[in-house]
Amino acid sequence: MQAVGQCSVCASRAAGGFLRNQTDISLLRTNKSVLRRGAACIRFLRSESVLFSSRKPRVQKLGEQTDTAHMSIAPLSVGRGCYASSFTQQMENLSHDSLIRRAASLVTDSSSTFLSQTSLALINALTDYSKAVHTRIAVQRRYLASVGKLTPAEEDSFLEVINGQRAEVSVRLHECKRFESTWINAVNLCKMAAEAAHSSGAEQGSITVRTNIQVAQSQVGEARKLSADADKKLAETKVEEIQRMAEYASFLEDGAEREVHEAYLRED
Repeated sequence: MQAVGQCSVCASRAAGGFLRNQTDISLLRTNKSVLRRGAACIRFLRSESVLFSSRKPRVQKLGEQTDTAHMSIAPLSVGRGCYASSFTQQMENLSHDSLIRRAASLVTDSSSTFLSQTSLALINALTDYSKAVHTRIAVQRRYLASVGKLTPAEEDSFLEVINGQRAEVSVRLHECKRFESTWINAVNLCKMAAEAAHSSGAEQGSITVRTNIQVAQSQVGEARKLSADADKKLAETKVEEIQRMAEYASFLEDGAEREVHEAYLRED
């Protein structure tokens, strides 16, 4: 602003001096420096006006860019607000009670998986034991039906098969006892998990694991019935074996006495 004021004063002085002293050549020469300064000031003013006029669109564009920047920042601020809100909700969900319920749910899930695997193992072991017992019963009855009719080699072959089946039944029974012990531990663990889930507020997990216990007990109970029936039939077969062997021994004794009596009569 000071430069513009100086330039306007210089221009007025130069113009006035030029009009008053047209006939005075010497004064005109002395005022050349003033005219040059005035001309320089005028050029400066023109250049400034052009510069300002050329800058206006840039200022408008800058304003538009600024508005766009504000528009682009607005969604970002809204997104941060939503994230802060969700983060706050997550922090509220991570209370001690909530964490305990989640942990209890994990315990019920894990114990249910443990119970499922041990139940399957025990059921398969009981089924294999029942099959082995029935196989032994079948071989035993065939042997009892053939007593007294077999050659010594055939009898030895039968006895070898019977002994092998006895060993198989013993192995299967041991496997059943081992898996049954693990299964009982799994049931007890599930009961404890159900109680813990109920006390911590995870009621759904408690109900689920109690249902799984009932299903497992029912399935294992059916497999136990099959093995119990097999044991009963095996016991009956053992009784039959005792009776048949007693009859065979009596038959041998009678045959021996008869032979002795016949020999005695021949001597007479």
